[in-house]
Amino acid sequence: MALIPGISRRRFLSTAGQLAAVTALGSFGAQAWAAQGARRLTAGTRTIEVQGRAATVFGLTDERGRQGLTLDIADGFDVALANEAGVPTVIHWHGLTPPFGQDGNTLSQEPIPAGGTKNFAFDLPRGGTNWMHSHFGLQEAQLMAAPLILRDGAADRQEVVMLLHDFSFTSPEELMARLVGDDAGRIGSGMAAMQHGMVRGPSQDGTGMAGMDPSGMEGMEGMDSMGMTMTMPMSGMDQDDMPMDLNDISFDAFLVNDRDLSDPEVIRVDRGAPVRLRVINAASSTNFWIDLGAVRGRLVAVDGMPVRPIIGRRFELTMAQRVDIEIDIPDAALALPILAQREGDTARTGLILATQGARIDRISSQADRTAPPVLLDLERKLLAETPLQKRTVDRTLSCDLTGSMEPYVWGINGKTFENRAPLEVKQGERVEIVIRNRTMMSHPMHLHGHHFQVVGIGPARLSGAMRDTVLVPAMESVTIAFDADNPGNWPFHCHNLYHMQAGMMTALRYL
Repeated sequence: MALIPGISRRRFLSTAGQLAAVTALGSFGAQAWAAQGARRLTAGTRTIEVQGRAATVFGLTDERGRQGLTLDIADGFDVALANEAGVPTVIHWHGLTPPFGQDGNTLSQEPIPAGGTKNFAFDLPRGGTNWMHSHFGLQEAQLMAAPLILRDGAADRQEVVMLLHDFSFTSPEELMARLVGDDAGRIGSGMAAMQHGMVRGPSQDGTGMAGMDPSGMEGMEGMDSMGMTMTMPMSGMDQDDMPMDLNDISFDAFLVNDRDLSDPEVIRVDRGAPVRLRVINAASSTNFWIDLGAVRGRLVAVDGMPVRPIIGRRFELTMAQRVDIEIDIPDAALALPILAQREGDTARTGLILATQGARIDRISSQADRTAPPVLLDLERKLLAETPLQKRTVDRTLSCDLTGSMEPYVWGINGKTFENRAPLEVKQGERVEIVIRNRTMMSHPMHLHGHHFQVVGIGPARLSGAMRDTVLVPAMESVTIAFDADNPGNWPFHCHNLYHMQAGMMTALRYL
């Protein structure tokens, strides 16, 4: 959308002092939609521009061609998912707790074939910031992901959605092959066994797409062979000064709503008005620090679940997690960059909130300082607005996260998914899982079909946030609690896509 007739948006942003007037909702805005029967969601391909170059990626679009869905919980979840991506796919409704057969994972359903449609229908008990993404192959890394916003009433303030991605012009299959190295055969068989492996489609690289601009692969390393390593004290496992690996992959760009900081989205906001910022970390392998810059915000929800407000300017956000932050826009002409910086790196991305008359300056994609690791500092402060009801724990399960960068094999309790030993529960039980990270990388652990409460970090007990994804840093332990109230055979896995592909996934099975 051109800001001024005949002047491109890129040229506009390079000229300081112009008025900020792009859109009041943003390209990923949470728009209301009148209920008219089943909503149509289309999985397909699209072309975006990254660093001035065209890239073909996947997408999930609504009836208006916009990325994502916004639903009213009173209407329930009534969606017809049409697969026009040219390859099979499975779409997971991340943050929702539907019946097992409606969840969208390869344990609960067969992939939707190219050209096929699958209907989903179930109740929605609560509103919140959620998202949806492929649970098939490496499609999620190719941007097969979008916001899924559930409204429990009319919005009382402007809403801005920030969908974060990491991006490479190199195919995720090639990135995975470089990580795996000499273990390619062994890991490949494991991925096939979990039906979440590299699915071959019409293209030569197995993406099922025309490719992410193959010319971009020339001269690109695409990989940090050793990852980003930092020495940090690890309190959870009585380990001190252990080297911690932060990042597996060296990405080409980091995106907010499909754009990088060379051409960021600028969203018009009103002076003196409140804004609700919905931030979704849809990156395949990146933890971020969210930086509000000149303003302070109130963190009011995580993973779509309310928490007691926390005031701050910087917030940790691991893969698959979401945060809702309320911001009061100052009554002045100003531009407010909202930035996301990769942990252990200077690389960053973001968007700009701008009032009428604001001066907009170009923002570097590199920060002045390297961001620290994302750990559990915020997690320790969070308190659930509505915690689990107090009751006796019926079953305690042990979950050790195992594996290494070399060889690139990850597992749970020493087993990859193909050799898994499921975690077993009975309906009606209060269950605790003690998750111990025995590795030198952090792992964002996601449990399908349930919300859990964080009730322990190391030896300390707490009444933490209700979540669906929790970070377990290197050599730390986290305890989660939930009520076994949704029978099925639910995936429980690391949400670093490449760790999951290399085996860090099991199942929570109801007896």
